[in-house]
Amino acid sequence: MPDFHLPKRLLHLLKPRLPQMLATLRRFVTAESPSLEKAAADRCCDVIAEEWNKCGAHVERIAQRHRGDLLRIAHAPSKSRPSNQLLVLGHYDTVYASGTLARMPFRAKGSKAYGPGAFDMKAGIVQALFALQAIQQAEIPLRKRLVFLWTSDEEIGSESSRNFFETEARRSDAVLVLEPSFGPRGLLKTARKGVGEAELIVHGRASHAGLAPQEGINAIHELARQLARIEGWNDFHRGVTINAGIIEGGTRTNVIPERARAVLDLRALRVSDMRRLESRVHALRPLQRGARLEISGGFDRPPLERKMSASLFARAKSLAKQMNLFLGECTVGGGSDGNFTAALGIPTLDGLGAVGDGAHSSREHVLINTMPARAALLAALLATT
Repeated sequence: MPDFHLPKRLLHLLKPRLPQMLATLRRFVTAESPSLEKAAADRCCDVIAEEWNKCGAHVERIAQRHRGDLLRIAHAPSKSRPSNQLLVLGHYDTVYASGTLARMPFRAKGSKAYGPGAFDMKAGIVQALFALQAIQQAEIPLRKRLVFLWTSDEEIGSESSRNFFETEARRSDAVLVLEPSFGPRGLLKTARKGVGEAELIVHGRASHAGLAPQEGINAIHELARQLARIEGWNDFHRGVTINAGIIEGGTRTNVIPERARAVLDLRALRVSDMRRLESRVHALRPLQRGARLEISGGFDRPPLERKMSASLFARAKSLAKQMNLFLGECTVGGGSDGNFTAALGIPTLDGLGAVGDGAHSSREHVLINTMPARAALLAALLATT
């Protein structure tokens, strides 16, 4: 029989622990962890591993050659060997270089805790830690093994960690992603756009712009025509966008340019739209006689479609209601590692981490008083999913 008092019981346990949660967040944030600096990231990994070791769970450190090490924490019901598991996924790397703390120190001011990576997403790791502690303290019987996987390269594309979390996801009944929530109400992210990048290079023919312009093939003009065509593919209603973010071409004003280049940002909410957009890009043909196109790239992060989150969100909303909390949902344009796990066909719910704002900026902060409730929600999901 469902325990309808479980979420409130967990929240009751976690509210008094807010000072400890804030102190742990301080330790994590003051251990800087840039994605591209392995030594610094590994020092942060040490700090996080030390805290998780106190839980009595099995902490495994997975060495990485060029990136920070990964942390895999497993906790299973003490009296059984469950064949099923739940995966809690997140990252401890940040976009901030070492030394950022000097100008952007960790500080708690009023209702907010500031610092590099506090919101995206070290507070999420803190909340997961305290969620597990609450489950243990309340002696809640678990039906499934819990696996927490903290990666070190999400901010730069997850190239080294993707194989690890996809392997864990395939073993799991569901994936709960501790990326930050959206907005002051802490909306969960039930859909994310797929993200990609394509490069379009135009090869023309150089000539003197004054003496023999007719002998040249202007690569910039060809690129401009192609970009005008591509702009018409945007469909904001369907969540399809293509943006020319980088343009290069030409050498001098009196030379017909023989080469021009554009780098395109590609986004789509549906797998079908992702494939169609990718095909259209690669099917481009020259509009100017004699010009040649070179096209590469495409989507590297598939969409997280809402159908992969719907049932988990319904459960989370019901659990939040039992704590007298409103829980909403949203669609966002950015991607996360949840995009990859959803693409494997594994139910995935994202945005379960911190409530706050200002990710990747000097304004990055967490709303301190929301942390116990978010930890309680995660603990209830882990106990009932």
